[in-house]
Amino acid sequence: MPFVTIDNTRLFYRQEGKAGAPVLVMSHSIGTDHAMWAPQIADLLPHFQVLRYDTRGHGASDASKGEYTVELLARDVLGLTAALGISKFAFCGLSMGGAIGQWLAIHAPDSLTGLVLANTSPQFGPPANWETRIRMVREGGMNAIVDVVMGRFFSSSTLARGDVDANSVKSVLLGTDPEGYAGCCAALRDVDHRESLRTIRVPTLVIVGDRDVSTPWEGHGEILAREIPGARAVRLPAAHLSNLERPRSFTTALLEFLQPAPVEVDTLEQGFAARRAMLGDAHVDRAIAGTNDFNREFQELITRYAWGTIWTRPGLDRRTRRLLVLAMMAALGRTEEFGMHVRAGLMHELEACDLKEVLLQTAIYAGVPAANTAFQIAGSEIEKLKST
Repeated sequence: MPFVTIDNTRLFYRQEGKAGAPVLVMSHSIGTDHAMWAPQIADLLPHFQVLRYDTRGHGASDASKGEYTVELLARDVLGLTAALGISKFAFCGLSMGGAIGQWLAIHAPDSLTGLVLANTSPQFGPPANWETRIRMVREGGMNAIVDVVMGRFFSSSTLARGDVDANSVKSVLLGTDPEGYAGCCAALRDVDHRESLRTIRVPTLVIVGDRDVSTPWEGHGEILAREIPGARAVRLPAAHLSNLERPRSFTTALLEFLQPAPVEVDTLEQGFAARRAMLGDAHVDRAIAGTNDFNREFQELITRYAWGTIWTRPGLDRRTRRLLVLAMMAALGRTEEFGMHVRAGLMHELEACDLKEVLLQTAIYAGVPAANTAFQIAGSEIEKLKST
């Protein structure tokens, strides 16, 4: 398992993605671990090397004795990235992770390329509240606070439906070392960045949950958004763990902030690259060979706008876009295009079971005749692939 020892404390980390891609460090909430970010990873990996880690006192990292400070936790991040040879990185922190991110932006700004502060605050409420929580976990273990914490992590509707992410978080919370948790409680008890926020010059996004009773907009997110120069703000209909209650919206906000559209972009060249990736070189080469003065502008139109603008948007992964295209082509009876996309899909991300589900859905919402024709075409393409 990957570990790095910082200040005599062993930290667990997980690094994923293509070498050479920009690095994004993700820091979790108190009482969770690095797996909290699982819903974001698939959409982030095409764009970043993602470095997740377990904060000391949590997950597979050591729980050193005594009270921690946010500075100590932030220096763990700097030690981890230095050990991995990472000099520049974007940072996304939620709750406690956001407090760590603020410290880094204030004291180590040259390390950061961007900062996302989610469901967090420059100051986390009365110290007495944290003293009570420290006493409870030391005397009664994590069971003493689990119900209260889960009621803050998630909306009541999420808990009522037995959400799988909520169940996983509860298991992690109950498995957290009480001493490590208490140490991090002390760090949040003592942190106060209110007077330093105006010194932050790192591009910053603030994400707030409108159902978050721990760090609501009023008195928490609004201070970050107002005091950090140039900070943007996004509000989501979520409780404290907004990345789990609104995972797609959270990831979209993250990508739109960390990956702004280039000022100058050749959408035609970008479109050809996407078109080749999705349909294959042979198909694109045939289309190029068939281009003439009459259809050249049409070919450029679909390459520039369909492939270079829409297919390259980060909001949906390519597999999802393929399935949507297949459903629409089948519903509209665009049989030639449908067959082409079936062939391309089967040669890349899709399997026969994916086609079946899409076409069953099409039968219900677009009609049996449309699905019947599409099933025949798809079945033919599946058989052709078996013989190659």
